[in-house]
Amino acid sequence: MKKTFQRSDIQTVAKAIIDASPSKQLCFYGEMGAGKTTLIKALVKELGAVDSGSSPTFGLVNEYHDVQGQLLGYHFDFYRLEDEIEALDMGLEDYLNSDAWIFMEWPEKIKSLLPEDIVPIFLHFVDENTRSVELNIR
Repeated sequence: MKKTFQRSDIQTVAKAIIDASPSKQLCFYGEMGAGKTTLIKALVKELGAVDSGSSPTFGLVNEYHDVQGQLLGYHFDFYRLEDEIEALDMGLEDYLNSDAWIFMEWPEKIKSLLPEDIVPIFLHFVDENTRSVELNIR
């Protein structure tokens, strides 16, 4: 799936990603400011989370629940990791073995720890209000 979209269409893109994804483990690639966190916020909203979502840059992981308090997913931002050991120390394997949605920003920082069934999502700038998203389904 490859789409070019305006910010106003991001919920439609989020729904399309959820519908098309064969896995709940999504890796987001793109330069700083490409819209990874914004897209993840839209995905979290589309899944029915109570919290609107934010980047977990300083805490490394955010947890999202629905209105009934059921766990929906986790959002990781690995930008500040020094090495993969830090991800293991925070219990990444346990998170990955859950049935929750997993949204990972900067997954290239933990490349050797990524499961085989992840879905890579590439975001690119087109202009200030336009992005391109490419979902690689294996």
